[in-house]
Order: sequence, then structure tokens, then C-alpha cells
Amino acid sequence: MNEIPVKQHHKMKERHPQLLDAVDTLGATVANAGPLSEKTRQLVQLAAAAAIRSEGAVHSHARRAVEAGASAEEVRHAILLLTSTIGFPTVVAAMTWADDVLEVS
Repeated sequence: MNEIPVKQHHKMKERHPQLLDAVDTLGATVANAGPLSEKTRQLVQLAAAAAIRSEGAVHSHARRAVEAGASAEEVRHAILLLTSTIGFPTVVAAMTWADDVLEVS
């Protein structure tokens, strides 16, 4: 898998360990706050990352979605579903970023 987002996460953890511990705790807390599966949670977060045009987050959540059992087709479909909401150019950008991860795996 592509290591682009993982490297920066490790740098941030080295530089600001308390902040990253708090972020990780928050992530675990909200993940366990409801019934969605890990795969579904990652696809939702992938869609949010695409909507805010966050390349690093798209890389991260595409990778995590695949690790949670999503197929490349499911990742791409989650992004395509956003076309009428966030616009075609933003979807193309997000698809490009997801493919950075999907085409390596």
C-alpha cells in the first residue's frame, strides 16, 4: 500500500505525541459510538475527505477501507456517488488520489 499519509502521521506523532494521542482516542471513541462496520466507516470518511478536497485523507481512508475489506470497485463507487453533491472536477481529483493507493495494492 502507498505510505504517503502514514509517513506524515508518524512525523506528527514524533513532534506532537499528546496531540496525536488525543486525536487517536477521539477516532476510537467515535468509531465505537455506533453500529457501522469498519469498512462502512472508512467509506464514509473517504467521502468526507473527498468533499473537503483533502488529498492526504483520501489516501488514508482509501487505504484503510481496503484494509477493512472494501474492494477497489467499492472505493471508487463511494467517490462516484458524490458527483452530484461535490461536482465532477472534485470527484475526478478524489478518484486520482484514491488511485494513488488502489493502483499500488
